[in-house]
Amino acid sequence: MRKPLVMGNWKLNGSKEMAKALVSGLKQNLAGVKGCDVSIAPPVMYLDEVNGLLAGSNIVLGAQNVDTALSGAFTGDISATMLKEMGAKYIIIGHSERRTYHKESDEFIAKKFAVLKEAGLTPVLCIGETEAENEAGQTQAVCARQIDAVLNTQGAAAFNGAVIAYEPVWAIGTGKSATPAQAQAVHKFIRDHIAKKDESVAKQVIIQYGGSVNDANAAELFTQPDIDGALVGGASLKADAFAVIVKAAEKAKAK
Repeated sequence: MRKPLVMGNWKLNGSKEMAKALVSGLKQNLAGVKGCDVSIAPPVMYLDEVNGLLAGSNIVLGAQNVDTALSGAFTGDISATMLKEMGAKYIIIGHSERRTYHKESDEFIAKKFAVLKEAGLTPVLCIGETEAENEAGQTQAVCARQIDAVLNTQGAAAFNGAVIAYEPVWAIGTGKSATPAQAQAVHKFIRDHIAKKDESVAKQVIIQYGGSVNDANAAELFTQPDIDGALVGGASLKADAFAVIVKAAEKAKAK
């Protein structure tokens, strides 16, 4: 049985003071959680700071991005080996904000996926369609294309131990969220798509939902059979709200 993963993406938010207060609140609220894996991804500047603060907790450090190079003349970039040395495990790649603002292609994101796997880190591959693509009935085609960038270059086995985060772009930071039924339909499509290559890999891959997940809508989302937790944005900046989401995932998957 798949163990859900709830991951907090802090995006470009935070300070040393904020990190200390937020992690303290999370440790207090999540101390007894065992049925759901938990990770938080602060800005890279605070990775070492947050890793120290997480000591003794069940919360795992994550990061928001990685470069394809391991070293060299790449000013401003961060390598997989650096992230690993900082203690990060779950690394977000392909987030729609990277695809949109930094023009990252499916092929480039697939290279990041490969670099992370080689380093022994866990890729959290974000996929999802825009509002226009959704309205045009292209949701499945877009998700398939973004997954195939990895499947066709690295094979289905690359998804062993990996995470996929389905994040409809129209739901990120907008307050809109896919209904549980809508999200489940896409999650099932994603799992079935991988199953065409390897059914055993498809059964174990964690598929999170992301896009305006909050303490009010999380519980219903997690009742769906193919939704294995969430990638949380704004609500991850509030210890109480994030804890409610984590505990909802734990409760739903325990049934």
